[in-house]
Amino acid sequence: MPMPAAAPPSPTIRALLTRRELDLRLATPADDANLDAPVRWVHSSDLADPTPFLSEDVVLLTTGTQFAGDADADAEAEAYVGRLRARGVRGLGFGTEVVRDGIPDSLRLACTTAGMPLFEVPYRTPFIAVARAAAEAIAAQAYARRSWALDAQRALAIAALRPDGFDATLAELARQLGAWVGLYDASGALTHEHSAAGSSVDDELRRAVDAEAVALLRRGGGTGAAMRLAGHPVTLQTLGSAGQRGVLVTAGVELDQDARAVVTAVVATTGLALEQRRMTAGAWSGLRAALVDLLADGHLALARKVATDAWGGFPGAPYVVAVADAHAPTGAREVLDNHAAGGRLFYGRDEDGVLLIVGTGERHVLEDIAERLSWRLGTAAAATDDDVTAARDRARLARDRGRPGTVTDVVDAPGDLLDDLATAPSRARAGAELAPLRTHDARHGTALEATLLAWLDNDGAHEATARALGVHRHTVRTRIALAQRLLGRDLSTFANRAAVWTALRLSP
Repeated sequence: MPMPAAAPPSPTIRALLTRRELDLRLATPADDANLDAPVRWVHSSDLADPTPFLSEDVVLLTTGTQFAGDADADAEAEAYVGRLRARGVRGLGFGTEVVRDGIPDSLRLACTTAGMPLFEVPYRTPFIAVARAAAEAIAAQAYARRSWALDAQRALAIAALRPDGFDATLAELARQLGAWVGLYDASGALTHEHSAAGSSVDDELRRAVDAEAVALLRRGGGTGAAMRLAGHPVTLQTLGSAGQRGVLVTAGVELDQDARAVVTAVVATTGLALEQRRMTAGAWSGLRAALVDLLADGHLALARKVATDAWGGFPGAPYVVAVADAHAPTGAREVLDNHAAGGRLFYGRDEDGVLLIVGTGERHVLEDIAERLSWRLGTAAAATDDDVTAARDRARLARDRGRPGTVTDVVDAPGDLLDDLATAPSRARAGAELAPLRTHDARHGTALEATLLAWLDNDGAHEATARALGVHRHTVRTRIALAQRLLGRDLSTFANRAAVWTALRLSP
């Protein structure tokens, strides 16, 4: 964890050994990991088993009075050191010339075997002096960490005031922690990442963090987690209300209490910023829907001008026009906004889904959106502004024939030419054509529409229609005659039969 340039020595066994006034001498071999491990306190006890009264990461001082009888008994010393090691004691200091001259060989051997640092405390060095030296180091480091936390939060506040405050804050957090910092949006996509000098994430760690961020978002509820992924320490904290606005991740460093406080402050400010974005998103969504209405009415030039002023651009012709499903999964807006940056994509709520427009060279954007949101996307080409409205209707047909997570182009969609004619105006016209028939069926409980459809499907043959419906042929004849009167069409002609059949196919 980064510390101020003039940070005091950490409270470790090595730091105690370097204090000249204590005159401590290491009595066993010890590796750097044991000598440099943090020490939480120094305690003294001559109990045979002091472990019930000890916490982890302490250094124990003793004069050896607990070794009754044969002080060189190997089994007794081995059991004693084993208990200390199991409790998490960092090292053992033996006060010589108080009860014994020098350190018992059995204790020295037991500590060497267990890998526990053993040092001699000479008679002229009181135990209280060793404990005081450790306490001073602990207090000095705690003060330095508090000072670092205050300086870090001050630097983060200044970064937040920059024009690019959102990104600048995350970059400053990475620098202060000496870590990799990533921000995932509500869809689980990594939108921002910064690495301090010398810190980075490899492919294995990135995949693990990506998966854990997505899992955390699915759980929701404002949760957080600290763990090791691919051998690295990682912390994750959800953002926003219900923990569903995103995830802030740090990787590569263990966070102590002060560092966690700094991260918590960033989580609070970032979450607030995301909540403010969410609160204004409704207004932007309304504006986008209004622009879709303008497009539908043929006013694309005006829609383009407003979109350019609001979001910095609008796709250029020729276009690929797409219509997506009506449902909007969690994170849909973030996915769309990421692609819409710079005007590459225009999107907005349509009457029965979402309308999307990209340039012909950006079709891959639509494919990514369909896959990530599990949307059915239907597409159609529009060479000019005047073609956009008709392309939207064709794209809707392609969408209805597609599968979730896929993009279906209108020319690839299974169907026939009549389906391509099923625009909103034509469906409305077909409904008006059949309205007298349907009104009569609703009022009198008749089946004129079903009979007429079966009759047309059987090429106007009364016998075949009667068999298909399970009625007498005279009943079919009577119903068709009544249908002709209600529709005002002579169904003996091909043109009228074709018109009515088309209306029956187009009208829902």
